Amino acid sequence: MLQSMTGYGEAEGVLDGVSYAIELKAVNNRYLKTIIKLPDAAAYLEDDIDKELRRGLSRGTINCVLRLKSVSANALFELDETALRSVVAQLNQISSSVGVPGKIDLANLLNLPGMVRPVLPDEEAAARIRELAVKLTREAVERLKRMREVEGKFLEADLMGNCDAMAQELEVIRGRSGSVVGEYAKRLRRRVDELLAEAKLKLDEETLAREVAILADRSDISEEITRLDAHVQQFRQICRMEGQAGRRLDFLSQEMLREANTMASKAADAQIARSVVDIKCLIERLKEQIQNVE
Repeated sequence: MLQSMTGYGEAEGVLDGVSYAIELKAVNNRYLKTIIKLPDAAAYLEDDIDKELRRGLSRGTINCVLRLKSVSANALFELDETALRSVVAQLNQISSSVGVPGKIDLANLLNLPGMVRPVLPDEEAAARIRELAVKLTREAVERLKRMREVEGKFLEADLMGNCDAMAQELEVIRGRSGSVVGEYAKRLRRRVDELLAEAKLKLDEETLAREVAILADRSDISEEITRLDAHVQQFRQICRMEGQAGRRLDFLSQEMLREANTMASKAADAQIARSVVDIKCLIERLKEQIQNVE
């Protein structure tokens, strides 16, 4: 079953009066890329969260955000009182020395670097927080994967529909290709007879047969039809298999396009050419949708 690369997952838990919320957002990417944003107090969790993301996911850009919120009277941040007193003293000293009275706004002083520091947990608390963060990340990944599976069903239905349409066009081409050479021989004979009628010459049947044989060899697309049909069947099988399918489907769509281009260059019939154009359009739709498959 296919899985989409886009999705959303979240999980939340409370520990020691602090709420921890993990939020995951996934978008398309050829490889796996993780972008993790953590508060300063939880920066040490980055490696653990990254490992958990890579354990559960294989492709896509994963944006991970951890948010902390106190649900008790305990503060998550503390003031550097020594640094704050030092700044206030310096400002008062400067105000007195230049003779310009000024009003100090403590709220603005808190925006200075280093005035507000996160409350860092001790070793025992850090271990409990790490355990919770890994657990929440695992839960968020599972919810993300479930959402990917739901979207994957819609992707699979669309891809299968394009494969069905391609198979129909192949049947049209297969039925038409058998009569192309015979019609060409008739047109060639008629045209040559018209040109030679005035000269009262007779067409050499051996020469005509040789020209028809050359065209038959050059315009024979039976191998391309067989290979493209096999690619379509394999594409369907991969869509129904478990595990990663995006890269295999991407490679297979390239092979489909190669066969279609060969058929287009060899086609000696307008109806076949139209069907090949339709097939190439369907392949482009496949390629576009495959970019969303994990």
